[in-house]
Amino acid sequence: MAEKLDCVVVGAGVVGLAIARALTLAGRDVVVLEAEARIGMHSSSRNSEVIHAGIYYPEHSLKARLCVRGRQLLYHYCAERNVGHQRIGKLIIATCEDELDQLHKIQQQGLKNGVDDLRTLDAGEIGEIEPNVQCVAALFSPSTGIVDSHALMLAMQADIEAQGGELVLNSAVANLKSAEHGLRFESGGAVFACKTLVNSAGLGAVELVVSDFPGLLQQHLAKGHYFAYAGKSPFKHLIYPVPAAGGLGIHATNDLGGTVRFGPDLTWVESVDYGFDKNRKPDFVKAIKRYYPELDESKLSPAYTGVRPKLHGPGELVADFVIQSEADHGVRGLVNLIGIESPGLTSCLAIGEYVNNLM
Repeated sequence: MAEKLDCVVVGAGVVGLAIARALTLAGRDVVVLEAEARIGMHSSSRNSEVIHAGIYYPEHSLKARLCVRGRQLLYHYCAERNVGHQRIGKLIIATCEDELDQLHKIQQQGLKNGVDDLRTLDAGEIGEIEPNVQCVAALFSPSTGIVDSHALMLAMQADIEAQGGELVLNSAVANLKSAEHGLRFESGGAVFACKTLVNSAGLGAVELVVSDFPGLLQQHLAKGHYFAYAGKSPFKHLIYPVPAAGGLGIHATNDLGGTVRFGPDLTWVESVDYGFDKNRKPDFVKAIKRYYPELDESKLSPAYTGVRPKLHGPGELVADFVIQSEADHGVRGLVNLIGIESPGLTSCLAIGEYVNNLM
């Protein structure tokens, strides 16, 4: 006989924890099931840890709306809960005259999305605040920041447990099926039934439901490498080139300790693999020297890799987040979150709000 539960959230990454937090605060009896031995072991801990402003995304898209709302919620939450963060600001740089038009388009897109604090800087102004950066112009985003993603996840876990929610590790979910009053699934050799299940399994979200529930989009996997740079960061702000195809380019991201890492690049892969290809270094050196010509490549060392779930493949238009409820797929009690890549970290608290409102 199946053990009965109220609400199950599959996946204890930053988005799953934010959803579980929102649901427990709304009075739901929530159990979070995580397949790994620790929280946030995949996309949530293998990213740039940037709080994005909401600049790049198409107007009215979920990415735009949830990023702008999520950024506001995240800064407030981090200050309230003493989660390490810094509103460091970001420069999106044009390294040549040919990129100025794209820089202008990025600013206009940001304005459409409600990011109204962007400023254009010329080479002289940039030289005053970032003397190590070489470019002809830049767009300054003061609302962009950095955050300790692990401390954020621990704070949300504490909120969940304070409201009576439960987190269970080493608990993969399989054989998810519709049932008479909700859903049934297996985990840890036992069978469970629940009224509501939120599929926030990240890289495994499609695999969890694809065999039994139609209407899902195909997921693609994009791998990115990050290189660490020894010593104190040569930058005061985050430094981003104008976006490249499929991503935001190899950017410089300071951490809360004052050091910097460069990345990610982008390689399409067939499966989740965190192995590091050291042969990527020459490509990184070339990309970084476009805006930081004084780079000492001997200080670059492999840091880590991450894999992002994307709903668009090579050469395709960038896809939006997909958050499906019964109205979309016809399955009572099931909410699917598919393709939650960047800006998922920034958007996490807003995604929690959104899913709670759906339910």
